[in-house]
Amino acid sequence: MKKRISFIASLLILLIGFNASAQHSSSGDKSKRPSPPAKVSETLSNGTMVSVDYSQPSLKGRVIGKDLAVYGKLWRTGANEATVFEISKDVKINGKALAAGKYGLFTIPGENEWTIIFNKTWDKWGETDYKEADDALRIMVKPSVSKEAKEKMTFEVEKSGEVSLLWGNTEVSFKVK
Repeated sequence: MKKRISFIASLLILLIGFNASAQHSSSGDKSKRPSPPAKVSETLSNGTMVSVDYSQPSLKGRVIGKDLAVYGKLWRTGANEATVFEISKDVKINGKALAAGKYGLFTIPGENEWTIIFNKTWDKWGETDYKEADDALRIMVKPSVSKEAKEKMTFEVEKSGEVSLLWGNTEVSFKVK
């Protein structure tokens, strides 16, 4: 009986140690994700700070519009948590007003036109619980063919206020003023 209790106690200690180790390794390092985190920030020539905090999915042989960022469907514009677009001052995006603050950046991709959505709810996983009623701004933009193909989805912010999403051979841009 003593051997059995000793064996069970040893087994429990082993399991508790394994569980703690597993929790520690999975809880922290987001850079180990298949779609790692990335952030780009720029202070525009007018003093406005613009940043995009996102996760970078890779194409891995998949096709934009079909396998990823499916045409006609709401997309979180990245992977993992919702992409966060932040501006330090009130701005105009392609001529339309947007107040300073943080926004969830969503898109509805299309072959000839993309809808860019700035949603008031930014702290969430993906597009779960997305509500159109929380949209602060929607703009329509035309995609173009990028100069070079990008395996990982990437955002760039220029001092001029041009914000570009680059992925595969696709470039989708808008202007912040």
